[in-house]
Amino acid sequence: MAFTSEEVLAGLAELINDETGIATDSVALDKSFTDDLDIDSISMMTIVVNAEEKFDVKIPDEEVKNLTTVGDAVTFIVNAQG
Repeated sequence: MAFTSEEVLAGLAELINDETGIATDSVALDKSFTDDLDIDSISMMTIVVNAEEKFDVKIPDEEVKNLTTVGDAVTFIVNAQG
């Protein structure tokens, strides 16, 4: 079953909260992982690995650097689903 953008956003917000303690309602599509949410590269890799498991997608390392906002990640995950 494919996840909707809203489900991916909610799930990503939970993963970010688990990793960083950032409130889930602070995670929005237009937020930058580094500038707005202050997520470092190590935390980002953990979030990516957990997102791959949660949403059953593969996010190649070379793609991670292109995912600068939460919206970028949501779009990538939605499009990467089977």
